[in-house]
Amino acid sequence: MAKTLLDKVWEEHTVRTLPDGRTQLLIGTHLIHEVTSPQAFGMVRDLGLKVLYPNRTFATVDHIVPTDQSAEPFSDPLADAMVKELRKNCAETGVTFFDLPSGKQGIVHIVGPEQGITQPGTTIACGDSHTSTHGAFGAIAFGIGTSQVRDVLATQTMAIGKPKVRRINVDGKLSPGVYAKDVILHIIRHLGVNGGIGFAYEYGGSTFDNFTQEERMTVCNMAIEGGARVGYVNPDETTFEYLRGRPYSPKGAEWDAAVARWKAVASDKEAHYDDIVNFKAEEILPTVTWGITPAQAIFIDESIPHPADLPEKDRETAAEAIEHMKLPAGTPAVGIKIDVAFLGSCTNGRLSDLQEVAKHLRGRKVAPGVKAIVVPGSQGVAAIAEKMGIAEIFRDAGFEWRGAGCSMCLGMNPDKLVGDQLCASSSNRNFKGRQGSPTGRTMLMSPLMVAAAALTGEVSDARKVFGIL
Repeated sequence: MAKTLLDKVWEEHTVRTLPDGRTQLLIGTHLIHEVTSPQAFGMVRDLGLKVLYPNRTFATVDHIVPTDQSAEPFSDPLADAMVKELRKNCAETGVTFFDLPSGKQGIVHIVGPEQGITQPGTTIACGDSHTSTHGAFGAIAFGIGTSQVRDVLATQTMAIGKPKVRRINVDGKLSPGVYAKDVILHIIRHLGVNGGIGFAYEYGGSTFDNFTQEERMTVCNMAIEGGARVGYVNPDETTFEYLRGRPYSPKGAEWDAAVARWKAVASDKEAHYDDIVNFKAEEILPTVTWGITPAQAIFIDESIPHPADLPEKDRETAAEAIEHMKLPAGTPAVGIKIDVAFLGSCTNGRLSDLQEVAKHLRGRKVAPGVKAIVVPGSQGVAAIAEKMGIAEIFRDAGFEWRGAGCSMCLGMNPDKLVGDQLCASSSNRNFKGRQGSPTGRTMLMSPLMVAAAALTGEVSDARKVFGIL
């Protein structure tokens, strides 16, 4: 019987079916960070238990660490305490910790892949909703809560219901100036933020076949924003070449055996899907959000919609968004003034994102009055970018070059919006208060669109700004 990748991985990792119908699922790889792990470690101790398989858990710090300060103690006592607590917990339990002095620290969803920890056919869990990122490698990856972090630490399993599978095909060639970020915003715009509830999203089609591994990660990262807890791409030669030679990737004869297993885990051609949705790549244009959910998105040549023109179920949220964003219905996307430009996050803080922007940025300057920051997704990304001269290009243009971390993606560290500042952001969420100010405003877009906004001081069509039409 033909099976999907999710079917195959699920079956291989099922311990048993629980009385309530959920699966007790073995978690092959557990990733942790400083925010959701302290309580979980405490609960394990309180139960008199130990971390069952410390070699299967990997830790880093990303959410709360400052990106403009490397010396400890940190000025934020909570951040300082959380880092020290994770350091202590890892030392006591034998968990591998990519600490700040290691040169390997960074956002957990960037560190896992670049170290070769993320591999096809595995189950991955992390106390962070954007764990779906790792599905780009053909893994089944879940974001989990603190009590489930406890369960995985203590038992290396968790209880979860098996989702249905929706196949999302994107076929064709993207136009110049259109990127993976535009693809996922377009998908969420059409399927909605709740459209994926109960589903795993399998992304495929010729567009995904031709995507780089990092482009696939961008799309899978935001599967959760469309309501799907899991998003994945079937592994192929692009996946294998990305993993080849990385620190935790198999070596020698083990590599050949691993690739054979990884090829076999891909969905069978005749696999059954619970739903199939098709998109054409050539119809996708540079996309920006205008509201307070990732589904409230428009092409750069469109205007903010009138609530009355939307389906009835979307009108109330649209009215709320228009009020919060202080952008009247009918306002064109082009020309909206920005205060802050943020380039980074687990969605778009990878080397290829920085390379693409730097390629167009040389010799240009950030507009007066705009605060522009670049936050590499990991110390590894930062080191390569420094060596390649990318960091210098950003600094010369007037961007602040920061240390690795989640930074302004979320308001858990000093990088926050102030008042009702409007931010052009390459991150993944535009919820109210997401970037640290309850009245702050966020517009999601691709890295190059963020750069275009930084240079012009307003939302702009990057294709025109950089002459790539």
